[in-house]
Amino acid sequence: MTVTAQMVKELREATGAGMMDAKKALTENDGNMEAAVDWLRTKGLAKAAKKADRVAAEGLIGVAVANGKGVAVEINSETDFVAKNADFQALVREVAKVALETGDQVEVVKAADLNGKTVETVIQEAIARIGENLNFRRLHVLEGDTVVSYVHNSAAEGMGKIGVLVALKGPAEAAQTIGKQFAMHIAATNPLSLSESTLDPVVVERELAVQTAKALEENTASAKPKPDAVIHNNIIPGRMKRFLAENTLLGQAFVINPDLTVEAAAKEAGVEITGYARVAVGEGVEKKSEDFAAEVAKALQG
Repeated sequence: MTVTAQMVKELREATGAGMMDAKKALTENDGNMEAAVDWLRTKGLAKAAKKADRVAAEGLIGVAVANGKGVAVEINSETDFVAKNADFQALVREVAKVALETGDQVEVVKAADLNGKTVETVIQEAIARIGENLNFRRLHVLEGDTVVSYVHNSAAEGMGKIGVLVALKGPAEAAQTIGKQFAMHIAATNPLSLSESTLDPVVVERELAVQTAKALEENTASAKPKPDAVIHNNIIPGRMKRFLAENTLLGQAFVINPDLTVEAAAKEAGVEITGYARVAVGEGVEKKSEDFAAEVAKALQG
């Protein structure tokens, strides 16, 4: 497969690797981007890359919570300017309220009533008024004894660039107080899953393959190689333990008190985290970018 300059650019942006290293990684892996990322990590030339780091879209996440249920909705716009528009913000707020009452699927909410019209009709009318394409893209519902919400980069009450929901069991007052702290922690650290048992096995297998290859290669290059048994029984399990601790919510060091894991902090507060959701604007949406000169030329062409 031919490795293009654009492919090299994307891999460099995703991993921070040098141009020649990125090109070699793609060449060695027949242009497969994920395999190239793993190859760079094995060589110690890149950090773990998340697809969310390479995507962009504008809009807002709206959250609403009531009676042990919380929702987070994502409505996208074409520009960030519209996300600051009071009309658009009102739309996000109203759709979140309807979602809290009606269902757990986007299509169900679109068909629901909002002031005598369907949500979908209201969105279409907003498109006509605002002059940009708007897209009700995602909905996440979380239920529990207590559900707490938090928005990061808040644009208005209950909406921002990142929305977090946390479900907890335990005394309601304690759950509300520390739940807000846990929500802020989740916004900052973006864990892959609640615990090791809920982590995608494919993710674990991929990380194990990378860490195994990396440890063996480092050992081979060492002036004093360790026995294979030490690598397989100590080094690799130790690295996987660290990976799980850094990427599962309950295993992470609590940002407010790093001496405790999140799980230990919850236990100390007399509560249990039963679930969470973190929804950020633009996750999974590849946004086409053009340089400024190209944008001007396009505008002049009409």
